[in-house]
Amino acid sequence: MTDPLFRLLGSPVSLLELLAFALALWMVACNLRVNPLAWPLAMISSAMYGWLFLESRLYGEASLQLLFIVVAAWGWRQWLAGRGSDGQPLRVHRLRSRQRLLVLAATLAAWPLLALLLRHATDSDVPWLDALPTVGSIAGQILLGRKRVENWPTWLAVNLVSIALFAHKGLWLTVLLYALFAALSVVGWRSWQRLQAIGAVHG
Repeated sequence: MTDPLFRLLGSPVSLLELLAFALALWMVACNLRVNPLAWPLAMISSAMYGWLFLESRLYGEASLQLLFIVVAAWGWRQWLAGRGSDGQPLRVHRLRSRQRLLVLAATLAAWPLLALLLRHATDSDVPWLDALPTVGSIAGQILLGRKRVENWPTWLAVNLVSIALFAHKGLWLTVLLYALFAALSVVGWRSWQRLQAIGAVHG
């Protein structure tokens, strides 16, 4: 699975990276349509990327994939049976202004803590760059699980930082994936804004 199939911009691409790439794109397509199939796809692709990131000494990203699997199981249940504060089935909705600030503050506070842990507990050569998308992804995954519109701008920021991280590691197929993710984040943001507006009118 980890043996090179071909080279992209001078770096090897394995079957593992190729399969993870395809499943991750399918997952985002399902997220755009608010299709619960996204969650089992997220679990499988996360397991594959965890393996790939371990091979690349990206320990923050690798550990994140384990968390993603756990949160994906939670998110799957939320989308199938979750309820909003009004007791109704969970629908696409927004955070309040204060909630947005709390999410941002918690993410920025967690970033240096994780970076210092990676710096002192692992042989990571990019602890700060590895830690930022890691903590941002945790926020994005929780927001996505609760169908918050703000998950999309969060993922946009995560994806842009991740592009720099994976380019530094020469994971060019994954760079391409995260560039596509960044573009799809904008599409998802606009799509969920429309869904939220419809829900607000009919809710």
